[in-house]
Amino acid sequence: MEQGETNIVERLEAATTALESALCRLEERQGELSGEVERILATVEQSRRETELAEKLATVERELAEVKAASTQNALNPLRRTMPAATAEMLAKHGIGDGPVDVRSLDAALSGLSLEQRIAVKTQLLRAGAIS
Repeated sequence: MEQGETNIVERLEAATTALESALCRLEERQGELSGEVERILATVEQSRRETELAEKLATVERELAEVKAASTQNALNPLRRTMPAATAEMLAKHGIGDGPVDVRSLDAALSGLSLEQRIAVKTQLLRAGAIS
């Protein structure tokens, strides 16, 4: 019987060794799989972040295009600038109307005014954008 018990013990030891070996391999594989899952999760999270950033970039580009279009439109259609009615009437009497003012004709029209009045009229015209 000792022979039979020895065989059983040897077979149990061999089975235990085989199970331990299999357990080690399973633990290694488990570690590898969890690492792969972590890498996959990181990739998914990165893709989400890239999508969010792409959406934000598209929004900012749209806003920039709108601002550029608005600034171009404002450059083509500047804000209306007006001058006082008395100044416009005085210039109209001397044949100076809408649009850019010729400096020589302006000086001739203002010759009857005092120096302070001429400066005031020219300042108003500058503000109105009639002269530069």
